[in-house]
Amino acid sequence: MRAIRGATAADAAAIGEVAGAALVLDAAEAPRLVARLSDPPPERRWTALVTDDLDAVLFASVSARDGSAGHIDLLAVRPGAQGEGRGRALVAAAEEWLRAEGVTEARFAGNPPCYAWPGIDVRYTAAACLAESLGYERYNVAWNMTADLSADLSTEADLLRLADKGVTVHAAGPGERAAVLDFVREHWNDNWAWEAAQASGCHYASRDGQILGFAAWGSRPAWFGPMGTAPAARGLGVGRVLLRRCLAEQREAGLASAQISWVGPLGFYSRAVGAHAERVFWLYRRDLR
Repeated sequence: MRAIRGATAADAAAIGEVAGAALVLDAAEAPRLVARLSDPPPERRWTALVTDDLDAVLFASVSARDGSAGHIDLLAVRPGAQGEGRGRALVAAAEEWLRAEGVTEARFAGNPPCYAWPGIDVRYTAAACLAESLGYERYNVAWNMTADLSADLSTEADLLRLADKGVTVHAAGPGERAAVLDFVREHWNDNWAWEAAQASGCHYASRDGQILGFAAWGSRPAWFGPMGTAPAARGLGVGRVLLRRCLAEQREAGLASAQISWVGPLGFYSRAVGAHAERVFWLYRRDLR
């Protein structure tokens, strides 16, 4: 069995290449995923482990919300090196690192706000089989929705209707982004604020100088979110406009579709832009005590 060591900055290109080869459903995005996981929020405790032949890589981290929970954030083994125990050995090494960090439960599940996916995509069958063979139990399911960006994303009529109610919608430039982030922290949490800060584009709605809602895209290039509307604005249709404005920008950036990650309200996205549930993820956990 190959030796396992901590990854170094010099390994970055090789890790991206391994991820691109192994993650066949996400090959184009894989190097950016590696870069994202390598630059998480500053307070995150995390590690990247590789086999000494650089044919396999694993990212692991500790939850900021619950220090007893640890996450296997990404596991990739080059196709030609699969079936030789590299993935199993990396998970075992990650579990030892997590124990040393005080973790009592390991999860194959996303660690917001900086994560690859909510869990294991059910189409990555070998990864799910590995998790189950190591004693991990499935405890939840999550899904992404896909929005076709060739759909009607117009907002003109909605903007006129909102204007009659004193509501205006704006792109959040550098001068406005800080106020939007404060709004997100106040109404939701630091995780969403971090994602919004990383986003390529952000829009917000306001009335009488008060922010009512926001939406962001591009914290990962093809992904939409997060978005939220303050209680005082719910029912006005603010979310639909913000969503469509962001998706239109993603289309202008050259994307044909957008992923809406870890979706809660299926009905809202289906009605607003015809999005459909597509990627399904199983979340796994194992007691490390």
